Amino acid sequence: MLHSNGLRDESMSPDEITSLSALELARAIHTRRLRCRAVMEAFLARIDAANPAINALVSLAPTADLLDAADTADQELADGHSRGWLHGMPTAIKDLAHAKGLPTSFGSPLYAGTKTVADSIHVARLRAAGAIFVAKTNTPEMGLGSHTYNPVFGITRNPLDLTKSAGGSSGGAAAALAAHMLPIADGSDMMGSLRNPAAFNAVVGFRPSFGRVPDESPECFLGQLAVIGPMARNVADAHALLATMAGYDARDPLSLDDADLSLPENAFPKRRIGWLGDFGGYLPVEPAVTQLCEAALGAFEDLDLAVESVEPGFAMDQLWRAWVRLRQFQIAGTLAADFENEARRARLKPELQWEIEGGLGLSGRDIHAASATRSAWYRHLLHLFARYDFLVLPAAQLLPFDAEIDWPHEVAGRTMDSYHRWMEVVIGPSMAGLPVAAMPAGFAANGLPAGLQIIGPPRADAATLAAALAYEKARA
Repeated sequence: MLHSNGLRDESMSPDEITSLSALELARAIHTRRLRCRAVMEAFLARIDAANPAINALVSLAPTADLLDAADTADQELADGHSRGWLHGMPTAIKDLAHAKGLPTSFGSPLYAGTKTVADSIHVARLRAAGAIFVAKTNTPEMGLGSHTYNPVFGITRNPLDLTKSAGGSSGGAAAALAAHMLPIADGSDMMGSLRNPAAFNAVVGFRPSFGRVPDESPECFLGQLAVIGPMARNVADAHALLATMAGYDARDPLSLDDADLSLPENAFPKRRIGWLGDFGGYLPVEPAVTQLCEAALGAFEDLDLAVESVEPGFAMDQLWRAWVRLRQFQIAGTLAADFENEARRARLKPELQWEIEGGLGLSGRDIHAASATRSAWYRHLLHLFARYDFLVLPAAQLLPFDAEIDWPHEVAGRTMDSYHRWMEVVIGPSMAGLPVAAMPAGFAANGLPAGLQIIGPPRADAATLAAALAYEKARA
């Protein structure tokens, strides 16, 4: 039977169920047009069919346990009780965060199979809202690198082309979304880890303002580069997921308590978009990426917005050096104990050892100088936002690359001098702690996708999501 909103009852095929958006699934479950068990069975069937080739989901929970959890969720609804909008909905957690009952391996042979005894803060909030965790999503070793492969679980492949990378470090999450193995997913982002995989898989990734989603890192005052955020197949789902994860928690002293994320009616009071492009030729960007992103800017023009090219007006090479120092400082502080143990060090990938070695060689003066550069960059961006509503950049500097390589050693004819230099385009928002929506920008002639970053002013998460939604509708 076809209902007025286009949903059928349980005569829906598994493919029809897994093609629904998360909010559509939530409505179908809560109106009892779909049972939680039918939803779980559909997603498990999709995982069985797609995941062996893609390898996006790891550490899968036992099927019997998941079906029992779905049955319990159905009974709760029958008794008139809903835990929240995610009630009975299958999802998975990035393998850098903790979900009780599933191991947290960090993609590392040093931590493979580590038992998790408690949820991370944002995971607990998803569980409280009714989510059922079916698995973890694959990530690079310790989350480092924008290509998802590790010695524990192997390579995550792009569902749009299995020979290509799914990006990273939230590559497993993005690939699972694109392959309809999940309706929504969490991710994290230090150096584009929500944005690069969104671009490579033609889904939505949202990097919130720093502090918007609380985290429980061992060091909770100095590590202000990485954030946790949502991934989804559309902006509305990403917005709903962010609202569930966001909000102050005393365990994270830098988390924000201004958690009103209602989308404003007018996200464009100045009606100007600043296109940063390749930073005036500073960044190497594949021509296909530039062409797709510049064409996608037409969506803003369709909204009667002026799109203007903007020179960065800042010493971008200096910003890069500051980024490398602050990143190495944070990584070395977190993983120095593993590095100092010779046997454990030998099991860390070379790029990780390089990061730690660099961090251990830094002085306090080095860190202060890098932070001063970061501060100057933040203040510079405030001047740009005085003129523009949003700034826009490509979300990656190249199209998805060969999944069998370790990282791109050349972009647009220019040699990359580190394993992450090819993702330099993402560091500006990270250094300023700004909200960023990574949105699909279209497909190249070879069928591979590109994406762009819509960068909002400080703490303007809701306005940035509203702008992303307007962009999405203009391109529909």
